[in-house]
Amino acid sequence: MKKGETAETEAILQFHECLCMNACSRYLKRNRIKDKVWLLRGNDNSLCAAIVHVNQNLMPVLCGQKEIPTPYFLRRIFGTVPVNSVQGIKEDALILETAMEKIGLYAEESIDYDIMCISRPPSGFSFSGPSGLVIRKPQNTDLDALAALHAAYEREEVLPAKSELNTAESRTAVSRINTERIFKNERVLVAELDGRVVGKINTNAAAFTRCQIGGVYVHPDYRNRGIARRMTGEFAASLVSDGWGISLFVKKTNPAARNIYLGIGFEIAGDYRISYY
Repeated sequence: MKKGETAETEAILQFHECLCMNACSRYLKRNRIKDKVWLLRGNDNSLCAAIVHVNQNLMPVLCGQKEIPTPYFLRRIFGTVPVNSVQGIKEDALILETAMEKIGLYAEESIDYDIMCISRPPSGFSFSGPSGLVIRKPQNTDLDALAALHAAYEREEVLPAKSELNTAESRTAVSRINTERIFKNERVLVAELDGRVVGKINTNAAAFTRCQIGGVYVHPDYRNRGIARRMTGEFAASLVSDGWGISLFVKKTNPAARNIYLGIGFEIAGDYRISYY
């Protein structure tokens, strides 16, 4: 992407923002020296696709293109620095994966998700949860509890099967760092019951007009009691009231979470895919 192409690139990203939150957010926060944006133009010279390369992740926004020429930078990137993932709308991710396979690069693991979106106030959550449940903003004294919940969340929902974070010590250390970053930079709510922090939810990306919810987690001992529904509903309501549309993605193999989001008004907008390399 050249300097004069910024406005055109941002227009195409914003048009697809609901489905491509990660690409939009990371584009806006990219390091303009290390990170790159690759553009594809059609025969009429109009911009018709983009790939955002940020922090060792490739995020295609192909805008309906059914195939792409193999980006020239792929061999150079994989020959010099690791690329952790391809992630995006499933159709786009598969197209980029196919282009990479043509030069001998194959994913080790792929996970499919539903993309869910909401732009109006959620409903059906106000009376969820046990008596005495408190949904509140976190305090500095909650950091240890939040770090423990976040470590468990990453083990269950984030880390690929072959992740190098394969020891309790390394997971805890990384989760503590991630928790402190989230606490500082993102919006967070915690669920407290009987004086114990038993759940958490946070934003993990923001773009042009939408933000992305992530990190939704309830301690296993407190599940199936409506805590996640109440926590998610209150969090989404606060974001919508501040003018944000909301996107999230949830594993297709997680029916409990999918039902919670659908039950408070989220709608399935498409298929999402993350492939790890």
